[in-house]
Amino acid sequence: MGDSRRRVNLILLEAGDLTSDGLARLTGRRARHVREVHRAAVGDELVVGQLGGRVGKGRVLSSSEGEVVLQVGLDSEPPPAPLVDLLLAMPRPKILRRVLQAVSSLGVKRLVLVNSFRVEKSYFDSPLLATEELREHLLLGLEQARDTVLPEVQVEKRFKPFVEDSLDSLWPATRRLVAHPTAARALEGGAAGKPDERVVVAIGPEGGWIDYEVGMLAAKGFVPFSLGARILRVDVAVPFAVAQVLLARQMS
Repeated sequence: MGDSRRRVNLILLEAGDLTSDGLARLTGRRARHVREVHRAAVGDELVVGQLGGRVGKGRVLSSSEGEVVLQVGLDSEPPPAPLVDLLLAMPRPKILRRVLQAVSSLGVKRLVLVNSFRVEKSYFDSPLLATEELREHLLLGLEQARDTVLPEVQVEKRFKPFVEDSLDSLWPATRRLVAHPTAARALEGGAAGKPDERVVVAIGPEGGWIDYEVGMLAAKGFVPFSLGARILRVDVAVPFAVAQVLLARQMS
C-alpha cells in the first residue's frame, strides 16, 4: 500500500528528454524525485508523460546519484480538460503558489490574473510571476493530476482596459460567470452551460470585487453566483468554484 502511494505522481518529460530509441535521461529535481519520493529501483515502472503530449509508462533501466534512465512507452491521452477558464484577481504571492498548482491540477487551461481595487499593487512585483517560477508551480500541478498540458497564464495590471478592450477577444462567445459574496443564489445547472461549452469564471480577491467591477463584468455578460455564506481564501475559492461549475453541468 505504501509503495503504491509513493508512485501516484506523473514524471513529466521535457522536450529533448526522449531519444529515438525511447530512452529518457532524467537529472536534477526529477531524478531526485524518482529516487527519493518514488524510491524506484531498476525494473520498476512509473507513470510518465511528455509535456504537451501523451501519457504512458517508464521502466527504470538505471539509477545513480546524478541520473535516472527510463525506457518509455507513451500510449494514452492526458485527461480531458474541463473547459473552465479563470479570470482571477491577483492573490497574495503566498496564496498564488497554491493557486497555480491547484489550477494546473484541476485541468484549467487558461488563467488570467488581473488587477482589482482590493489588490495590493506590490503583488505584481512578485518574483513568482517570472516565467520560470510560474512554470515550475504549474508543472507540479500537472504531475499531481497526471496531466501533460500546461495552462496559459496571462497577467493584466489594469482591470478596466482589460475588460473593455481585451476580454471579448480572449473569450468570444463564451459563457461567463462571476463569483460574488452578495450574489443571491448558488450556481444552477442552466447557468453553467453544457459539458462541451467553454465557461470563464471570474473570482475576486478575498474581500470580493467592488460594485464597480461587478458592474463592468455584468455589462460583459457575467452572471453572478454565490460561493456560500463564508468568506473563502482564494486558494479555497478556486477549486470550490470549478467544482460547482462541473457539478452544475452534470445536473443540468
